[in-house]
Amino acid sequence: MTLRQDADRIIKDSIQSVLPDAAVARALKGKNFGPGRLLVVAAGKAAWQMAKAASEVLGDAIDAGVVCTKYQHVKGEISRFCCMEGGHPVPDANSYKATQAALDLTRDLTDQDWVIFLLSGGGSALFEKPLVSEKEMAELTEELLACGADIIEMNTIRKRLSAVKGGRFAEHCQPARIYSIVLSDILGDPLDMIASGPAYPDSSSCQDAMRIADKYQLHLTKACRQLLARETPKSLTNVETVITGSVRELCRAASDSCRELGYRPVILTDQLCCQAREAGSFLSSIARTYQTTEESLAFIAGGETVVRLTGSGKGGRNQEIALAAAAGIAGLKDTAVFSIGSDGTDGPTDAAGGYCDGNSKNDLADRGIDIYETLEDNNAYPALKACGGLIITGPTGTNVNDVALVLIRR
Repeated sequence: MTLRQDADRIIKDSIQSVLPDAAVARALKGKNFGPGRLLVVAAGKAAWQMAKAASEVLGDAIDAGVVCTKYQHVKGEISRFCCMEGGHPVPDANSYKATQAALDLTRDLTDQDWVIFLLSGGGSALFEKPLVSEKEMAELTEELLACGADIIEMNTIRKRLSAVKGGRFAEHCQPARIYSIVLSDILGDPLDMIASGPAYPDSSSCQDAMRIADKYQLHLTKACRQLLARETPKSLTNVETVITGSVRELCRAASDSCRELGYRPVILTDQLCCQAREAGSFLSSIARTYQTTEESLAFIAGGETVVRLTGSGKGGRNQEIALAAAAGIAGLKDTAVFSIGSDGTDGPTDAAGGYCDGNSKNDLADRGIDIYETLEDNNAYPALKACGGLIITGPTGTNVNDVALVLIRR
């Protein structure tokens, strides 16, 4: 097997190990939902996969359900479910239409009814009913994505501009009870921040939101500022929540796959949180440090980096990690750096991430592509495509952050 084939095998094994099917089944096993109606709302990039698993476990016990997920993430019909797709990372009219369908389904419930709420990353865009105009919401989301704000900061702002985030969906469902099964895509699994916490009390404050707005000099309308000053629910009595997966499991799965391929795995962190370019540079430094090794090594870093937009190109954070590492590992023998988003989509592209090895920098130079200029234009996608470095998996059905690896084969 080539080094690239090893990388592809590790990617396949890792994603397969963190699919939510078995975890959702475990969370539902033996659960008694009583005599009332049983409704299911699934929101996020993994919504279809989670809803499918719930349907297989509960069958006819489910009265009806709605799936709110990303374009091209619905893989078929699910009995008794309405499956709808919308925009991500910026919500669009279809995101709002899907959310309204979920709100209509869960309207006028009784204390005998149950709502199973299946939540995964991406729900901040895919499960949304804005309290500002759609234009304002789209512009603010784009500004937050471009300024380099991390996911906690973004969601602290977004939940205050929403009729469903920050615990408000749970309030909408009262007096029905909610059983929330969450697939975590945020470091440390803060339940109030995953998909902006539609069914969990909000731990952030209005003061936090205003500090973030001032920090990034966000262009807020008067209506937005008034909403940032409106407090979110701080307690909910009708919700039970379980977490089914996280980036730690993704790192462990990658480690197991590396070991099977003959590498000695080292998990550096499952809390990676920095600029994508910095992560790529750091991983290339690890690769250079261990060039004299006599054993095959794999260094694993899980988490979620951010991209500060300085150009207008096409790419994503994982592609930037790989491309930034290409400069540092240029000329190194049997050495590669690759990074993927576990959901199979990296930024607004069809790629899951990127792969570079010791030959990539020269390959790019031969095509007249300069790595540093490309990164400044945030244009990693076409550069990686030119050197065969795009990783394309298609939508995976899960979403537990990202994982990046250094492979050194001896």
